[in-house]
Amino acid sequence: MIFRLHHHPLDPPSRRVRLALAEKKIAFEAVIEKPWDPRADYLTLSPSGDVPTLVIEGNHTKVVIPEATAICEYLEETTEGPDLLGPTPEARAEARRLVAWFETKMFTECTSLIVGEKAIKRLQGGGEPDSYLLRAGHHNIHGHMQYIAWLTDRRNWLAGDEMTLADLAAAAQLSTIDYLNDVPWKDHPHTKEWYARIKSRPCFRALLGDHIAGLLPPKSYADLDF
Repeated sequence: MIFRLHHHPLDPPSRRVRLALAEKKIAFEAVIEKPWDPRADYLTLSPSGDVPTLVIEGNHTKVVIPEATAICEYLEETTEGPDLLGPTPEARAEARRLVAWFETKMFTECTSLIVGEKAIKRLQGGGEPDSYLLRAGHHNIHGHMQYIAWLTDRRNWLAGDEMTLADLAAAAQLSTIDYLNDVPWKDHPHTKEWYARIKSRPCFRALLGDHIAGLLPPKSYADLDF
């Protein structure tokens, strides 16, 4: 079977899928797409033009799965490796709730503002960052980092005793912002401690090696002792 992931390095849901594939030790080919300017060929796979999309090809078979949650649920149902949703219906519900929290609420309130203004706008050839939106993103991130600290003060990982897709979703948001050196780690030592644990896992190595032309990360981005 050949796994091919169409993604963008600064798209957090794409990062969640990359982390999930790596946790399950599934080798895959990576194809970078520009969701703001989708190729005609890509639109045949993902009519919305959004990323990520996973394509799995085998002997006379081809499975095409757009959207991160659909991809991760498919991987949970069809592949070997660690359980990334949890052992009970309650645990799985909590993991799914937190994935939605980080990929909807945190993305809207923080990531889309910071990364959108500082990076995506630049990659699109847009104008200068909107300082009002940047200030809003920088203000809002503190609440989400406090929530991560609150969760990990009561649990081993965000959704319970084991690492789940909830941790991968939160780490995907923060790692994208960290690529721009905009995470206030010094203000949130407990969240930094949680992030250091997940950042040191083998699944994170490929993300830490990301380098986007014309938009290089700070040295601390790949530093495990940040």
